[in-house]
Amino acid sequence: DVQLVESGGGSVQAGGSLRLACAASGSAASMACMTWFRRAPGKQREGVAAIYHSGWEPWYSEAVKGRFSISRDNAKNTVYLQMNSLQPEDTAMHYCAARAASCALTWARDDLYNYWGRGTQVTVS
Repeated sequence: DVQLVESGGGSVQAGGSLRLACAASGSAASMACMTWFRRAPGKQREGVAAIYHSGWEPWYSEAVKGRFSISRDNAKNTVYLQMNSLQPEDTAMHYCAARAASCALTWARDDLYNYWGRGTQVTVS
């Protein structure tokens, strides 16, 4: 089993930055793909960024490409999401998710993830 705990959310002004962290425990080392999702009020959950266990070739949604950066510290079993140039449309609950299958082309499909954290709120005004 895998447990995921997100942290680092908060309230910032437009143009500001936040760094989210997802601490994994349990069988986290077996998780090939770690992904950040978000859900804004009244909208469906969407994939933001994903990363392989190796950290090689991360994926990003078009909405955050060039502004957000995902990284992974396997020694600490932690995945980070550095969010720069935040805009009000980035306001959402952000979730960490994990799966044993590779990220590949389906990384943004939330139905393919086995493990989820409870989320951390990001508010941009």
